[in-house]
Amino acid sequence: MEYVKTQDYRASRETKIATIATRQDFGLSNKQLDKDLKKTRRELGEFQDVLYAHNKYSVLVCLQGMDTAGKDSLIREVFKDFNARGVEVHSFKVPTELELDHNYLWRHYLVLPSKGKFGVFNRTHYENVLVTRVHPEYILGERIPGIHTVEDIDQKFWDKRFEQINNFERHLAENGTIIFKFFLHLSKEEQRQRLLRRLSLKEKNWKFSAGDLKERKLWGKYQTCYEEAITNTTNDHAPWDIIPADNKKAARVIVATILLERLKKYKDIEEPVLDAKIMANLDSYEEQLQNEE
Repeated sequence: MEYVKTQDYRASRETKIATIATRQDFGLSNKQLDKDLKKTRRELGEFQDVLYAHNKYSVLVCLQGMDTAGKDSLIREVFKDFNARGVEVHSFKVPTELELDHNYLWRHYLVLPSKGKFGVFNRTHYENVLVTRVHPEYILGERIPGIHTVEDIDQKFWDKRFEQINNFERHLAENGTIIFKFFLHLSKEEQRQRLLRRLSLKEKNWKFSAGDLKERKLWGKYQTCYEEAITNTTNDHAPWDIIPADNKKAARVIVATILLERLKKYKDIEEPVLDAKIMANLDSYEEQLQNEE
């Protein structure tokens, strides 16, 4: 959409989350936003078909945000026009015992999108510098040599983890994965309202957990950790975009527009050309099919 100035959402090494607005509606009605999203996601679906046929790049879309930020519904609405064979969604929850028997990036490597496909991570490898940073005791479950107590987890530990994540993403990008990272920037008041709706609506209250309120009390610490994670890991090959998330419909339009605009810059992604021998015999093949008894 022309009214979405995509560069306005790009994070930098100097980004201050507290100064960034959490609401955007462009002065448009919900009906118009829905209409614009449909147009953009249809184009994304067409691009995905070409990406699949081209079979040289993959696309990784990473979504992070506080509880109720709208990750699930964004995935549902933005990727609705994709061919099911071309997109895979993975949600990362508390690590299993098997996952804890490996390094923290292992479970993410396992489900990276193959060439020609989109992969969507609903919560991502960044949980390892967000939740674990707010709750450093979780790190002890990883059984890392030299880390015996929470006191062993210092700033150098987190700096090293940022470096590891940067190296992970650089490796992916250099081997044909196009990386998008979106932080759905929600206000604390909007989260409160959404949690109240979860409690009041029968079809929504199954999502509510008492843990939501516990984590909400740590809001300020989470914001600090998000800011440091974003500023330490935004790069040209794997940039962060900070998306105002208080208005879900506008957030979806912004994300879809950023995806489409950046993907269109890859001019080498195009439908493959038929083999010259097959092309030369198309009429013959058609005739054989037409004349089948």
